[in-house]
This record gives sequence, C-alpha cells and structure tokens, in this order.
Amino acid sequence: MDASWRAQTWLQYSQVVLDKAVFTSPSLYMRVNQVILPHKLWTNTLAYPAYATAASAVFLTVQLVSRVPLVKRFYSKLVGSEDLAKTGEDVESVGHPGDCPSHISRLGGPVIFGFKIARLLSTFALLALSIATVAVKGATDGEEYSSNSRWVAFGLIAAYTYASLLAFVSVVSNLGVSNLASYHVAFQLLVTWSVYFYRDVWPLATFTLQPLDVAEGALLWGKVALLTFAAIVVPIFSPRAYIPLNPKDPMPQVNPEQTASLFSMSFYTFLDGIIFKAYRMPHLPWEELPPLADYDYAKNLVARSFPHLDPFRVFKKQHIFFGLMRVFRTEYLLLAVLLLIRVAATFASPIGIYQLLDYLETDGMNTVVRPWVWISWLFLGPVLGSMAIQYYVFNTTRMLVQTEGIITQLVFDHSLRIRMKSESSQSPTTSRASTAVHTPDNASVTEGVNVDDESPSGCNGNGSEDETVHARTESTASTAAAKKGLDAKKTDEKLAASSPASGNLIGRINNLVTTDLTNLVEGRDFLFVGLYAPAQIIVAIVFLYEILGWSAFVGMVAMILLFPIPGYVASMIQGVQTEKMKKTDARVQDVTESKSIVLPAQVSRSDCVIAMNVIRMIKLFGWEPKVADQLASKRDDELKYIRKYKILELINGNINYVIPVVTMVATFVTYTVIMGKELTASRVFSSMSVFDVLRDQLHMVFSMLPPIIQAKVSLDRVTEFLQETELLDNFSEKDVISAELVVPQRTIQNDVIGISQAAFTWSNDNDGSLTPGPNRRNFTLRIEEDVIFKRGKVNLIVGPTGSGKTSLLMALLGELHYIPTGPESFVSLPRAAGVAYAAQESWVQNETIRDNILFGAPYDEERYKKVIYQCALKRDLSLFDAGDMTEVGEKGLTLSGGQKARITLARAVYSSADILLLDDVLAALDVHTSRWIVDNCFKGDLLRGRTVLLVTHNVAMASPVAEFVVSLGTDGRIASQGTLSKVLAKDKKLSEELAEEREELKKMENEVDQPAEPDEEVTLPKGDGKLIVAEEIAEGHISWPALRLYLSSMGGGHSFMFWLSFIGFLVICETMGVLQTYWLGYWAQHYLTIYVALLVIGVTFYCVSFLLYLFGALRSSRTIHKTLVQSVLSSTLRWLDKTPTSRIITRCTQDIQCVDGPLANNLTWVIEITVAMLMKFIAVITFSPIFSIPGAIVSAIGGLCGQIYMKAQLSVKREMSNARAPVLGHFGAAIAGLTSIRAYGAQDQFRKESYRRIDRYIRAGRTYYNLNRWVSIRIEALGALFAACLAAYLVYGSHARAANTGFSLNMAVGFSSMILWWIRILNEFEVSGNSLERIQQYVTIEQEAKSTVDGVPPAYWPASGSLSVEKLSARYTPDGPQVLHEISFDVKAGERVGIVGRTGSGKSSLTLALLRLIFTEGKVYYDGIATDSVNLDVLRSNITIIPQVPELLSGTLRQNLDPFTQYDDAVLNDALRAAGLFSLQDETDEGRITLESPISSGGSNLSVGQRQILALARAIVRQSKLLILDEATSAIDYETDTIIQNSLRKELGKDVTILTIAHRLQTIMDADKILVLDAGNIAEFGSPSELLDNEKGMLRALVDESGDKDSLYAMAKVAASSGSSG
Repeated sequence: MDASWRAQTWLQYSQVVLDKAVFTSPSLYMRVNQVILPHKLWTNTLAYPAYATAASAVFLTVQLVSRVPLVKRFYSKLVGSEDLAKTGEDVESVGHPGDCPSHISRLGGPVIFGFKIARLLSTFALLALSIATVAVKGATDGEEYSSNSRWVAFGLIAAYTYASLLAFVSVVSNLGVSNLASYHVAFQLLVTWSVYFYRDVWPLATFTLQPLDVAEGALLWGKVALLTFAAIVVPIFSPRAYIPLNPKDPMPQVNPEQTASLFSMSFYTFLDGIIFKAYRMPHLPWEELPPLADYDYAKNLVARSFPHLDPFRVFKKQHIFFGLMRVFRTEYLLLAVLLLIRVAATFASPIGIYQLLDYLETDGMNTVVRPWVWISWLFLGPVLGSMAIQYYVFNTTRMLVQTEGIITQLVFDHSLRIRMKSESSQSPTTSRASTAVHTPDNASVTEGVNVDDESPSGCNGNGSEDETVHARTESTASTAAAKKGLDAKKTDEKLAASSPASGNLIGRINNLVTTDLTNLVEGRDFLFVGLYAPAQIIVAIVFLYEILGWSAFVGMVAMILLFPIPGYVASMIQGVQTEKMKKTDARVQDVTESKSIVLPAQVSRSDCVIAMNVIRMIKLFGWEPKVADQLASKRDDELKYIRKYKILELINGNINYVIPVVTMVATFVTYTVIMGKELTASRVFSSMSVFDVLRDQLHMVFSMLPPIIQAKVSLDRVTEFLQETELLDNFSEKDVISAELVVPQRTIQNDVIGISQAAFTWSNDNDGSLTPGPNRRNFTLRIEEDVIFKRGKVNLIVGPTGSGKTSLLMALLGELHYIPTGPESFVSLPRAAGVAYAAQESWVQNETIRDNILFGAPYDEERYKKVIYQCALKRDLSLFDAGDMTEVGEKGLTLSGGQKARITLARAVYSSADILLLDDVLAALDVHTSRWIVDNCFKGDLLRGRTVLLVTHNVAMASPVAEFVVSLGTDGRIASQGTLSKVLAKDKKLSEELAEEREELKKMENEVDQPAEPDEEVTLPKGDGKLIVAEEIAEGHISWPALRLYLSSMGGGHSFMFWLSFIGFLVICETMGVLQTYWLGYWAQHYLTIYVALLVIGVTFYCVSFLLYLFGALRSSRTIHKTLVQSVLSSTLRWLDKTPTSRIITRCTQDIQCVDGPLANNLTWVIEITVAMLMKFIAVITFSPIFSIPGAIVSAIGGLCGQIYMKAQLSVKREMSNARAPVLGHFGAAIAGLTSIRAYGAQDQFRKESYRRIDRYIRAGRTYYNLNRWVSIRIEALGALFAACLAAYLVYGSHARAANTGFSLNMAVGFSSMILWWIRILNEFEVSGNSLERIQQYVTIEQEAKSTVDGVPPAYWPASGSLSVEKLSARYTPDGPQVLHEISFDVKAGERVGIVGRTGSGKSSLTLALLRLIFTEGKVYYDGIATDSVNLDVLRSNITIIPQVPELLSGTLRQNLDPFTQYDDAVLNDALRAAGLFSLQDETDEGRITLESPISSGGSNLSVGQRQILALARAIVRQSKLLILDEATSAIDYETDTIIQNSLRKELGKDVTILTIAHRLQTIMDADKILVLDAGNIAEFGSPSELLDNEKGMLRALVDESGDKDSLYAMAKVAASSGSSG
C-alpha cells in the first residue's frame, strides 16, 4: 500500500498499525493494516513533536519570567530567603587565564560553539526539508491532502521553526540563556527523533513491519540522519561549558570532569590524559593530578552541607542521616534511577541468549524481531548496565570522599565548641588507650594502637607507610618523671595529673573520624538492599516464571529452605574470626613492645609489638632465642585459627556453590518430570544465568546488612556527639541566661584579670566528671573573694596536686562551667591584646619546629632568635640535622618531653599576646634547663611588661621572679594570696616544702657530667628536616626474589610437586565445571544424574586443591614470620639505631598480616581465575576455532588496559594514602590541643588548614576512585563485544545446534566477565606483594654473629664476677672513629667499681663494648673466658644492666620480673624486698605495688626511682655475677636513692661485681675502685683514697669542684678504713 501524506492511507492509523504489528502475527498484521477507521489528530505520532514544542514553550516562558529580578525579589520575600534573590543571575563561562573574553569563549570555547553552529545548521536543514516535503506532497496529492494531514505537517514545520529559533538563541545569547535554550532544543529534537525512530527505524529490525514514511524516499533518510546528528550526536559529544559554582570565585584550573561531554562522562575519556601520563612516568606526583572541581572544595562542601547538618544551623533536633539525605537528595534520586537501569540491563544476556537460542530451535518460526537485534543486545545491554553501575559508583565514591570531608569538618567545628572534661572509667566509650590518630606516621609507635586496624585489608600499598625517626636527645619518660623535683610521691602525683584530663573524650572524637567514618562510608550502599536487590529478585522470578512456569517457585522454595545453612556457617566463621583476631592481637602486642623490654607470658594483645619496642633490652639481656620461641608459639596459635577459619570458609563457599545448583536441579526436575515439558537449550542457558543472579542478590543482602547496621550505629554516635556533648558556656544559651537570672554580671574594668565570688566545675551537672588530678572525685573550684592578678608582672599559682591550679587557668579561659555565687561575681580575662597559653601537657603539631613556634604569626628573625635563646632551644636545634626546620612528628614523636615543653613555651613567648597563661612549663625540664628558663626567659626582655600567670610546683626555682602568688588548698579554695613572703607566712606547709626543694636543688647542681649550657651550639651537617626517612620502594612489578621467598616456602622441600598438584587439581575442577554446563545444555532433559556426578567430582577436586594450597600458605606464613623475627632479633645495634621502630613493627604486624590474608587470597584467586578463563576460552574455540584470534586480541587489549590502569592506580593510591594521613594528623593534633587553640583564638586558622588538607585528600581520592571506573567500563565493553561477536558468528556464520550455541555463549559471557576481575585481582596481588618486598628487605639486613656449638661455655660459667679487660678498643661502625682507645683494667670478683667522667668520655660506650653490642677490638675475659669466644645470647644473659630509665612492659609486675615464668612468687617477692621496694611503702598503702600490680607500657605509671628498683629486683632474680648500673640522675629523690644504694651494698652476693656509671660522686666515693674515663681513655683507676691523694688527678679535680667537697673526702676516708679493716 502506498504510504503518502493522504489522510486515508497511513497517516491517521500509523499508531494502530505499529502498536498492533509488533505483538501480532503477520496475517493479523495485514488485517489491521487494511482497516480504515476514523482517527483523531492527537493520536497521530507525527503530531507529538508539535505537542513537545508547546510544552517546551510554556515551560521556557515560566523559566524566563522567573529570571526577571523583580520576580526573584518577590519570590525571595515570599519564601523568606534573601539568598534566593541573589541566585540565578546569568553566568558566564570562565575561560583559561589569558583568553580574550570573546563571545565564543564566553559560551565555552570554539568546540562547544562549533557544535552549537552545527546544530543550528541541522535545524535549518530539517526546517527546509519539512517545508519541501509539504510543498511536494501538497502539489502532487491536491484535494486528497486533508486538513488533518496539513495540521500535522504544519505542526512539524512549527516544531522545526521553534528548534531553529532556540538553536539560534543558543548561539547568540549569553551563557545562561544559551544553556537554557540548548536544553529545550535538545528535548524537542529528541522527541522528534524518537518519533521517526519508532515509525521508520524500528520496523527495519523486525520481520513483520515496514517503515511508515518510506514513500518520502531520500528525504526521509536525510531527515533521520540530520535528526540523529542534532538530537543524539550533538548532546552526547558536545563538551559542557564550565560554570563556576560561585561566579565570583572561579577556579584557576578547571577539572576536565566539569566540562566533559556525556560520552566522555559515560566512558571516562576525560581521564585519558592522566592515565597515559601516569603510565609514562615512574611515579605520578600529586601536583599532576586533575585539579579539584568547584563542588569538591571543602569550603563549598561546608557551605552546601552545614545548613542541614550543623546543630547550630539546624534548629530542630534530627538524626544526621536525614541531614545527609537532604544534602545528597539529588544524588540519591539519580542513584536509584541508575540501579533500576542496571536491574534491567542485568537481564540483557539471559533475554538475548533465550531469544537467540529460541530462534535457532524454531528456525525462526513466528519470530518478530531479527536475530541481529538480540546480538546487539548482548553487547548494548551489558554496556548500558556497566555505564549505569559505573556512574553509580562514580557518584557514590564522589559522595564517599565528600562525606569524609564533610563529617571530618563537622566534627572538628563542633569540637571547637565542646567542653573538654574528663570522664570516669565507667563512662561508655569505645576509645582506645591511645588518643593519637592512627595515621601512617604513628600507627605503629603510638602506645596501644591496634596496628592491623590501620588498613582494612591488613596490608598497605606503596608509600602509605610513613614512619617516624626517633631522634630523641633525652628520654621523655625520664624528663616527665623529673617534673617537679625529686620526691617519688610527687613524681607519682604529677604523672597521674599529667594524664590527659579529657583522654576518653579525645579518643571518642578521634574515633568518630576514623572508625566511625570508615563504618559510615562502608555502609553507604543501602540502596542495594532497599531497592536493587528486591527489584532484581522480582524481575528474576518473573523471568523464570515466564520461561519455566510454576516450577520456578519450587526452585525458590528450595533456595529459601537451604539458605539458613550458609548463615549458620557464616556465624561459625565470625566466631573463629574473633578468636583468630585475639590470637593475632596477642602476637602483635608482643612484637610491638619489643623495642623497650620484657615479654609478658600472657598478654591480651601483641607479642610482635612488644618485641620490637623493647628489642634493645632483649639484646641487652640475651633473650633473643626465648623471645623467638615465644613468638613462634603465639604464631602457631594464630595459624591454627587461620586454618580453621579457611576450612570453614571452604565449607561455606561449597554450600553457596551448591545451593543454586540444587535450586536449578529442583526446578528442572519439576519442569521435566512433574510438568512433563521439554527442557530446551534456550530455557536451560537463560535460566542458569538468572539463578546465578538470584543467588548473588541473596548473598549480597546478607553481606551488606552488617556494614549497613554498623553504619547506622556510627551515625547514631555522630548524632549523639553533635547533640548531646556538653558545650562551653559561650555556646550553651540556657546556661548564660540562667546565670544572668541568678546574678547579673558585675561591670568591671576592661584590663582586670581575675575572678570574684564564683564557682567553677568541669561539667554543667558534675555528673561524674573528674578533677584533672589523681583523686577521682567531683571537683569544684571556689573563689569566694576577689583574686585580681597583677598586670605586667609574673604571677605564681601554687598548691598541692589536685588543688585546682589548672582549673583556675581554665576558668579564666572560659573552659569551665561558671556558677556565680554572689552579687559581685565576675570572671575577666581581657582578650583584646591577645592571650597565649602553654598547656601542662605540652601540645605540638606535626609541623616543623619553627612552624610550631610561629603558630601562624609572621616571622620576625630578631624576635625569633631571642625566643630560641631564652627558651634554651639553641643547643637542641643544633643537634637536629635541619635545625628548626625539623618536623616534629605526630604528638611530637621526635622530641623529648622537655623539648616539647620548651617549644610550647616558646610559642607563647613569641606571640604578641599581652597575657601569658603558663601551666607548669618547668615540670618536664631538668634543674639546669629550668634555671636557664627562669634567668633568661622569665627575667628577659621579651616578657617584660607582659602579664604572666605561671602555675608551678617548683616554687623554689620560680620564686625569684614572682611578684604575686596565689596559693590553692586541697579543697579547691584560695588558701592565701599576695607577695611570696606573705603567702609563706600564712602557709607553713608550703614554707617547709620550699626549704626542702632548695636543698635538693643544691644537691642536684653537684652532678659530675652536667649537661652543656643550653646556648652552646653543636655543628652538624644540615638536612632537609623531613621526618620520614627515605625507604627503598620497589617500582613496577613485585620482584622475583620476594615472590620466590613466598612460593618456595609454600612447597617446603617439594615445591615442584606442590605446584603441579595444586594447579592440576584446579584444572580438573574447572574442566568439570565446563563439562557440567555442556552436559546440562546437551543432555539435560535425560541425564541430570550425570550432571550431579560431574558437580560432585568438580567440588571434590576443588576441595583437595584448596586444602593443598591452604596448608602451603600456612607453611609459608610460618616460615616467613620465623625468618623475619630471627633476622630482626639478630640484627646489629647500628642497624636498629638507623631504622625507625615503626618500620620494624610494620613488617612484623601489618606486612605479616598481609602475607597471611590478602597476599595468599589474591594469589589463589589469580590462579583460579586464570585457570577458569583458560578453560572457558578453550571451550569457546573448541566449537568456534576461528575465535581463537579474536579471543587472543580481546585478552591482549584487556591486559594492556589493565597494565595502564595498574601503573596509574598504584601512583594515585600512594598519593591518596599520603594525603589522608595529614588530614587525620591535623585533626588529631587539633583535638588534642583544643584548649590551646581556643586560648589563642586560632579557630579560623585551623579551619582553613583543615580545608586545605581535606582538599588535598579529596583531589587524590576522587582521581583514585575514578581510575577504577575508567578500566571497568572498558573491560566490560570489551567482554560484551567479544560475546556479541561470537553470537553473531554462531547465528550467521556457523550451523551449530542450539545447545552448542548456548554453551559457547555461556562460556563467552563467563570469560568476558572474568577479564575485569582478573585485572583487579592481579592489581590487588601486586599491591599486597609490596608487603612481601618489604619483608624481603628485612630478611637481608646486617646480622650479629650466629650462635655456634663451640660458643657454648662450660655449665658452671660464670662462677665469679671477675673481669679482665685487655687493650679494648671500640667503634660504632666498622669504618667509624674509635670511641674507646685500648683501655685495660682488672676487676676482682665482688668488687664495686665506679666509672666517672664528663659527658662524652666513653662511659656508655664501655658498657656496650662489654656486651659486644658495638664493634670491638682487644680482649675481655669474664670469669677467665674470652667473651668473643662465647655465644652472644649466653654472654648477655649472664650480665645484667640497669639503665638510667629502665623500660618496662604493659602487663603485671610479675611478668616484668619473670617474663618466661621460670621462678615462683617467693623468689620474686624476696627479690623485691632485697631491692628495697617494700621499704618505700606500707602494707596498708592502698596503692602499694605488688606482683599483680599493672604496669603501663614503658613503666610510665611508675616513678623513675621505682623503675630502677624493679630493674634491680630483676637483676637479683637473674643472679648475674656482673651487674652494670647506669645511675639515675636527679629524677630520684633522696629516700629512694638511699634504698637503692643500700640494696646494692648489702643484698647482692659477695661474688657479684658491680660496675656503676656514676653521675653523682656521693654514690661511688665508698666504692672499692673508681675508673675515671676521659675521651675514651683511662685517666685514672684505683681506690677513691688513692686517687684523691693525687693532687693532679682528675677525680680530685672533680671533687674539689663540687659543693660537697668535705663530705666526699670523709666518705672516701671511711671506705678506705673499712676496706683495710676488712
């Protein structure tokens, strides 16, 4: 029938014809086509473009009217928003800097303008063609040309005219109107194109239809081509103009993502540049990453999100989830649409396979759609599905990174408002012992850190391991213990007081942005559970019902009945995993604490951590073999649980594999046996893939529920923090109002600093919050009279521990809750001229020393140098390679306690603040440095005229500068105030303490080896100050030596047989899997039993190969761990000195965990997927040999894409890891120093720095996640193309049976879907292989001499402590300078020898040389045997050394004295009694130390004196014949010192030789002999009396210089007389 523009032919009935023909048989189609019925104009499909034009015109008019300023102002008043009046202005595209602002550049540049011109010309051409068509048809058809036809034709002309007008406007107007016109013209042209596609293109894809407008001939196809270009090509390929989020703040560099076309966004071609640049470079630096998009900047994220999230901007209480939903509402709507598209696309392959096989089975009978459509669908369906899911992930990862930034900043901002109060131990909290943020800088050195929490996978990628070098010049613990003088009780009190008052709260806040934020982003895919999975299941059931009838429900019931089984096994796995983690924790703790001392026999967490933190003490005591055995034992416990876990995992995997098979078999049996129907290939192969979809959805729901629940819990915690955390009074409106209602605030002068008639608490309600001191009680500071500090003077605040000295400063700063108690009540701290604050617990940022001192202030060189000098930092800075440009690390890891305290003081002094609040800054300093600070800083010109409020315990030291003193009592009230003499007259106890402190000061100033003056400089070569020591990072693939270390240890002594068996069994298993599919399609209707038999054989062989691999992996894990531990324990002291502890810990924890888990898993997955792909590929080319070439090409292209991707991904991942650490580091440092930040008024400065760091992280994070999209879409498209090409060949190029075709397509789809996973897993294997590389590096380090059989001495040795040294020389490195020069001396058994000398004389070097810890020459005979002929562990286990500040381990006192459980309690208690511990405490003391007393890591909860007593007790337990004591300095009070000296004299055996490295002459003047060292040589050696008789001797010179000269001579005389009488 002639198709023309006549009304009585096709025009009125085209819709009926087309709608019916698609769904009817050819004969019915012909009848419908011949029916002539009257039809209304509005049902004609060619009229639709006119309708679209009308709708567009109306909507466009509304939009244009809404842009009128008057309308905008009216609307903004109507809704009450001023901002709306400012929005919607026409914006202009921002070109690149330097571009001339031409009209073309304002529209987005020449490319965009070119597309707009092309579209304009296309619309003009379409208009011309439509007019020509009307003219031609009108002339030829004459009267037959009805009114309806004319209206339709004129409607098309109007539509094209409107489109042309819009296209013209888009070319000539400004950007805002141009974009508006472009959207409308695109919509109008798309509707028109859809109509023509429906009428004229779709019929070509069917057997039954013809194009309806074919009579137009060439004009028709000209229109279709022009429409396709204008409506499809232009919108898809035209770039977008850059429109800045804020027109006043455009980006200097535009992110390609913001200007990418739809095609580029769909296939991520905008990343091509960065991908190929990374591929060509060894490492892509952060600066080369794409710039941030406007909407990703932290300041813009805050502006967008805080109105919905910030509790101070959201006026009603709401859960943060709803706030986040409002922030991301548009994104979540888009995500829902994308998931639904993915659901539809998932069934592309099953539908395509079903239709193709049905076509082959029926030879095309009753088929409407041509096969090439379904072949195309096999390609387009997966590609569209991939585009949808990749764009889904693109958006979710963008939201992920943005949410991390938003929540981090939200918590940070709110933290600036909260009250930092202490919480009782009963408070519910999940914070860990350490409040340090777990970043790569400190993950392994921070006390109590769960190392394996740093990386979810248990292993880190390249470059994420940024460790810290320990460049401590003095012990933090010792300086902390030395805080206020020397009394042990004071030390204990001070240590208790110095613990972070707000530790739990800081830990909770840090957890919010680490653990909780991780939980939140991991549970972000709740739409999968709520929308995707239900939609998939519904569509799957409908599909199965359509092709298999009600038998599908039988299969569903079988699946539901069987599903509890894997749930039960999964719960078992979870229990085993929990136990396994406990065992891992136990090993990891022992390893971590190994660089400080003593391995507890039972610990709750971490053998490895212990071992590495105390490794020096392990070497000093010769414990290496025992420690190695202990670690091996814990390692075996851990591996047992790993084995159990893996076997359960195997069982669970098999169950999950079998369930869908049982479901499928039940369905097929029902369909064939009960329903009596034939199971065709089309039904088998299409339903198989749908059963897989069903299984995947059910498992996805169960796997995703736990992280979603965890995310909900974390959201609850964040919400609680934002809404329930107590705020400062300034931010708590009700508190301010209530205070003013009770007592109106007294008007005071602006410059007064003081408090009157007020009480202060650490909490609004005193609900269990604690005083910062050791006494756990509710604390109230009560100021019942005026306390007015003197302006321009130094004011002291003194009092016993826990009296409220810190609270007084906090009250002035507004940190405490203010309760007025009288009509004259006030609290005043003028801030106009600035306030500086130095906290009791020194606070530093992870910046350079200079940046910490400047604290954002401008650099003034003269003032800065004065501050350095006056704060005694000149010498310290000269000891650092980079001086003041040295980075201090997280929480100041590279600094000692005293250095941190002086830097904190320097920050306050350098600031321009008029008022300085200094909280016990002298506590962490030794006497000499404290004296320097008082004389040069407090009396110096920089503090002259400034008001200083100094809290101190050291009244004797600070009294010379005090103009005004406030003394607090233990009840939190003012005991007295006024001048020092006035206060002392009132406070007798304070007066007595002052006298005692002055005596102790005098004694301390008589030390032999006093430190150098703080202003002395030491010249050292300068470095760049970077904290991170360069570490070898292998670039490219994992090296063969590292891989061989793993592979060879898996097979033990039979590697070849192991790998042959494992891979052979895998090949058999995969072959069975291929045969199952083939048999099911070919013989399913007859022989399902054989299918089940093949299944059982395949599962059996898989189990065998899995178990074989499992035992090989466990063997390898055990071997590598043992090799690593032995290598590190046998390393030299020199290597330990230059290797950061954190690196060693990382090798023994994180990297070993990676070998156990990700590395082993990834390797087996790589092998399994490789074998499976090979088997499927072989199956494909068996039936289609010609496809071996395309298959090889696809594999090669996929491999190339993978290589390009992996190179870029590793670089960007490293940059992302490096960028995340500073965000958390800055956050952790800021939270720890909130009080200081608020005191300085530096909140905005820290916000901006936080923005900067978040921006840096987001830039790397967005790129990293986008790279995954780039490779995923390409690989999936490649796989879909392979499957589609194979389908085309099988349908059109071969005559294979339907079953063979279905089998080949099934294999091809499986093969193509595996390519991406193969690349991903290979990449993961490469990343986890970095851990293997790092372990390999530490297996080949320099080692001490190995133990030999000849090195075992006789069993009786040593029988005495005699020591003979002959020409002993020593150096620290083989080619370094000598530190001891051929010294010789003899010591008889039982003698006490004192070793003295000034700093640098060689005292410590002699100790190390005797233990063979450094390189030595000469001979040392211990009880007659040369020490160089004895095994090192035997030598060191028979010598005991007590260092100045002994390191102890977390655990009990018993575990510290007897780490290997060799002695009973009686022996241990006798040793404690002999060492003098019980002399220090009463039996009735509540806090007395017993064998069960807990010892914190490093012994930090004990004073230095107590630690030395415990170390002495350990020496008594060991019963060594040679004891070396490095005497503690002034940190020990007189009573403890006396007890230690008496124990040394009386409690040790008569044959025990004692070498004492003395710092005070009083302790050695009664020794048997004194060895005086000078520059590595023996200056003198003899009895004290003999040496004192030598008028030119060094000892006599030292004694004569001392202030205690007479008593020292008397001691020597008494010792000589007792020796002669003895």
